[in-house]
Amino acid sequence: MYFTDRGLEELVRRRGDEEVTLAWLADQCQVFVDTFPEFETPIERFATWLARLDDPED
Repeated sequence: MYFTDRGLEELVRRRGDEEVTLAWLADQCQVFVDTFPEFETPIERFATWLARLDDPED
């Protein structure tokens, strides 16, 4: 189990029944990066990965 699995499991446990938009998720990611600027690169990579999930060239 990766360390991040615990955080993901907590997310599902606490908020798993909620529905959110991608715009809301993007806003929360921006707030996170504003609070923790050292995580800008991983958040940018994650957002790009999500944006390109259906792109057969990536």
